[in-house]
Amino acid sequence: MLLKNITAICIFSIAAINMACAQTIQTIDSNTLQRMQWFKDARLGIFIHWGIYAVDGVSESWSFYNGYLSHDDYMKQCKGFTANKYNPTQWADLIKQSGARYAVLTAKHHDGVALWDTKQQGLSVVKNTPAKRDLIGPYIDALRNLNIKTGLYYSLIDWSHPDYDIFTRTQKRYTNDSLRWKKFTGFYQAQLQELSTKYNPDLYWFDGDWEHTAAEWQADKVRKMLMYYNKNVIINSRLTNHGDYATPEQGVPIQIPKDYYWELCYTMNDSWGYQPNDTHYKSCNQILNVLVDCIYKGGNLLLDIGPKADGTIDEKQKQLLVDVGRWTKKHEAAVFGTLPGINTEYCMYPTALSADSNMLYVFVSGKPASVYIKGLNNKVHRAYVLGQGTMLSYDIFGKAYWNKKPGMLSINLPQQLCDNEITVIAILLDGPVSLYND
Repeated sequence: MLLKNITAICIFSIAAINMACAQTIQTIDSNTLQRMQWFKDARLGIFIHWGIYAVDGVSESWSFYNGYLSHDDYMKQCKGFTANKYNPTQWADLIKQSGARYAVLTAKHHDGVALWDTKQQGLSVVKNTPAKRDLIGPYIDALRNLNIKTGLYYSLIDWSHPDYDIFTRTQKRYTNDSLRWKKFTGFYQAQLQELSTKYNPDLYWFDGDWEHTAAEWQADKVRKMLMYYNKNVIINSRLTNHGDYATPEQGVPIQIPKDYYWELCYTMNDSWGYQPNDTHYKSCNQILNVLVDCIYKGGNLLLDIGPKADGTIDEKQKQLLVDVGRWTKKHEAAVFGTLPGINTEYCMYPTALSADSNMLYVFVSGKPASVYIKGLNNKVHRAYVLGQGTMLSYDIFGKAYWNKKPGMLSINLPQQLCDNEITVIAILLDGPVSLYND
């Protein structure tokens, strides 16, 4: 019944709303639809890039790979990674305040430094830094205490590992050495087993798959292994296309992605990890407009923060999360659990639909006197400002008696009712949204 209902909604979307996600929904089995439902409804997640790169504020892993500094100088940062003010409960509280429904922490980046006490050959904050303790377990526990879904980022590549073939952009450790490659694949898969048995995350966020093929990574085997430990685990697409959802990076998709499930990973400034010299922060309004664009196109926003080496979070980043949270809390009905909206051919503003498609949410930037929607076949029961409840007056004009084309819906929006960032108008319809198409 679940598959039938969701398929019906998406077939309706093809005809009336023209959303690209509908191109693949009929091929998704009911178990996957149920497993992915919380992710589809979440809309907002927090990405956490934390590692030794925060000590000197350099680009995570890439700084030595691209030759900006030597590998030895990069690894000297291990001495300064203390995590002595790390308070995962405060992290979780801040994530909860932002409105995010899940978070993803970098368990191991391309530099190979694990944030847990790995028993495998390799670097870790327990063995190689003054932190001397597992940093993942407390994060997992803190999130679960607040019913926030848990995610772990894991880099397939490990430019520091002696058995990984690639060292830097210009240096390789070996070529065509099947024995060493077998040792490395055994190493990284053993680490994934550790993460699954110790922490059992809800989501794996892979990275670095571009350096080898799916067969070389043994991606099919890895997916089956992870799902053996947790049949409901969700995996991103960077396990060489053996994942569940697409992961565009930084740039908001211009066209609606064809993948039914997708997530934009996006920085607050220009850096993933903490870089004190990077003060080029986006405004709350810019971030919210990106979030709204993701909601309109049927995807999620994974918004990044970069804690300092001691585990504290920069005040600017904290304030942005708080500001985003004010808006998401006020407008949660239009953010979480919604469906993609109607095409901008019908409304110049981004929109979303309630799960039953009876409520149309319009995300209005600025302070226009009126908001217009054309081609709406439905009758409007009422229109109001979401999060405030004030009813709005509306009118239909331009409706000719001699044809079936709907008139233009005009909703009056007094300026004093507008939100300082983005105002959301809720429009209750007489049934599932129906649009005229000439």
